[in-house]
Amino acid sequence: MAFAYFPHTEDDIRAMLERIGVSSLEDLYSDVPEDVIYRDQYDLPDAMSEHEVRKYFDDIAAQNRQMLCLCGLGAYDHYSPAVISHIISRSEFLTAYTPYQPEVSQGTLRYIFEYQSMIAELTGMDCTNASMYDGATAAAEAVMMAMASTKKKKRVLISETLLPQVMNVVRTYARYNGIELGFVPSHEGVTSYGALLTELAAGDVAGVLVPGINRYGIIEDLTGFADAVHAQKGLLIVYSDPSSLAVIKTPREWGADIACGDAQTLGVPMCFGGPYIGFLACMKDHVRKLPGRIVGATHDVDGKRAYVLTLQAREQHIRREKATSNICSNQSLMALYVTVYMSLMGPHGLRQVNELSYGGAHYLHDRLMDTGLFKEAFDKPFLKEFTLKSLVPVKALQEALAAAGIFGAVEVEDGLVNFCVTEKVSKEDIDKVINVVKEVKA
Repeated sequence: MAFAYFPHTEDDIRAMLERIGVSSLEDLYSDVPEDVIYRDQYDLPDAMSEHEVRKYFDDIAAQNRQMLCLCGLGAYDHYSPAVISHIISRSEFLTAYTPYQPEVSQGTLRYIFEYQSMIAELTGMDCTNASMYDGATAAAEAVMMAMASTKKKKRVLISETLLPQVMNVVRTYARYNGIELGFVPSHEGVTSYGALLTELAAGDVAGVLVPGINRYGIIEDLTGFADAVHAQKGLLIVYSDPSSLAVIKTPREWGADIACGDAQTLGVPMCFGGPYIGFLACMKDHVRKLPGRIVGATHDVDGKRAYVLTLQAREQHIRREKATSNICSNQSLMALYVTVYMSLMGPHGLRQVNELSYGGAHYLHDRLMDTGLFKEAFDKPFLKEFTLKSLVPVKALQEALAAAGIFGAVEVEDGLVNFCVTEKVSKEDIDKVINVVKEVKA
């Protein structure tokens, strides 16, 4: 055989070719135009030993600049305990896919059950699914849930203070699922309650999607939102940073029906943009509209605790076109990752993460204001990220920071820049940032 590790024998290949009516493997590509087929030799390097390969990639990695990250806007540089990588590699847990056979997948089902339990505790919701691809798709699925859970409603309202990347994904989902979107404008950096009431008065709103912490880093006050939405028989959806829910009001406390967001903040490295993990949770009245997997705990014939997939009738592999979503798998490895993180940190650890981030963010904020190069944009409460009005050219500010190995001052709107501080940023780091900023000329 040409390839020692291919499972098919020459006879196997010949039988398959005869079955489909062709004489060779090359015939399978007979419809490919000749002018697009590459006939020359590939420019591949010579073979290397393991040691040489490692050195080759080490040399490439050495060309990367290690930047201090002071940016938020939906991706956060939180600390990830080293032990997580060891635990998630254990054979009883390691998989990228949700199992169909619970009798041979108890380890995987157990951590998914624990993931769901901890997300439910963080959000205050009754139940949650076994994760989505990221926060933006979780928000889009939440919008679709709102439409499916209400009758004779045609619109979903979205706050304009939501992260722009989340808004864009929701727009795409809505466009191809026949959902009409309305947008609630911001007022002084937060969702306009008055504008929301005006939109709700039309009586055609199935749900309202608002952020717990918005695109400016402001902690939104959602007092009265749930009552106003419920009075029109709609659902309130709160997009949350789950890490922050250890110290601020939960979606349940705001009266939300659905909670969603990105669990990347629960220790998942930024990793050049992914993979991340979206969470989606709801009150029990809406659980049958919740897409994705749900794991339940039960007992086997011997009375021992066991775990099973439940409510699978929502899924496309059973209901096909009547399914509530095309999400029938989940990023199970990422669910395992944040489960281990939450287990290690516990309530005290999550509070400490937020306390350190809060202290650092407010220290940076105050020091930046002391330079005289910034003005308050909104002067509203924030946790770990904030937005200021730059009095110096934003490009010059960004270039000075980048030259010093600092990634920060992302422009969120004309002249408004974002800064974020997590527990990984030290006081010495912040003092360095201030020294760099002071040298920027107006």
